[in-house]
Amino acid sequence: MSDQQTRGRPRVNPLFLRDEDLREAIELLFFAYRDFTGEADAVLDAFDFGRAHHRIIYFVGANPGISVGELLAILKITKQSLSRVLSQLVDEAFITQETDANDRRRRRLYLTDKGASLERQLTDRQSRRVAAAFRDAGADAVAGFRTVMRGIINEEDRDRVLRYRDEAS
Repeated sequence: MSDQQTRGRPRVNPLFLRDEDLREAIELLFFAYRDFTGEADAVLDAFDFGRAHHRIIYFVGANPGISVGELLAILKITKQSLSRVLSQLVDEAFITQETDANDRRRRRLYLTDKGASLERQLTDRQSRRVAAAFRDAGADAVAGFRTVMRGIINEEDRDRVLRYRDEAS
C-alpha cells in the first residue's frame, strides 16, 4: 500500500477534514468502544456489575490510595452515583476505604485481593485487544493515536493521563 493511500482511500490531510472523514472517525470510536468494552462487560455480568463498577475498579487499581474526591474528579459523576456503586464494591469486598492519616475527613480507596483479581481480568482482556491493534498499526500509528486521543480529552484530564504515564515510567 502506498504512503498516499490507506485501505484504498487517499490519505487525508488533517487540516482539511471533510464531514465524511469526521463522521467516519466518530463511527470508528463508537465501534471501537463497543468492542473494547464488550469482553469486559461479559466478565462484569457474572458479578452483576456494570461499566460504572469497572471504571471505579480500574481507577482505584491504577491509583491506590486515591481519595473519593479525586475519583469523582476523574469520573465526573455525582457523589450520589459514586456512593451507590462504591458502597456495593465495598460491601462485596472488592474495595476497602481507609481514613487518610493527615485528614480524617478524607477516605482513601484501595483494591482488596478480590478487587485486584477482577481488575486484572478486565484489564488483561482490554490490554490484549489494544496490544494487537498497536502491533498491527506500527509505532508511528500508535504515536498518532495517542496524539488524537489526547486531543479529544479535555485539557484537565490530558494532564491526568500524562501524569499517570510519567509516574508509571
